[in-house]
Amino acid sequence: MRITLAELYRPDTGAVTLMELISLEGQRYMARLRIGDQTLVLSDADGHTRLFRSSWEAQDTLRDIPIARTDVVHASAYNEMVGMDPAPVAPMRIQLQRQDR
Repeated sequence: MRITLAELYRPDTGAVTLMELISLEGQRYMARLRIGDQTLVLSDADGHTRLFRSSWEAQDTLRDIPIARTDVVHASAYNEMVGMDPAPVAPMRIQLQRQDR
């Protein structure tokens, strides 16, 4: 499911408990937000995924939204190496911020 920046500002939206900044080949980032029991992708008004040039740009864009925790998530390319058997590899997760409540 998707959510826009305008929808995030609505008082009935609920608290963002986790923002995952998903690295897309290290050049762009998309924001995946955990609100209640839903995981939502930040999108523009036309329903297209909103992309950021850096994790800083994403955090700056959402600076007025209270977010309990922010992680950058990089998928591992090691399971795609030539000559190696495919195996599941957990993504690398880097915690950027956390607000203890």
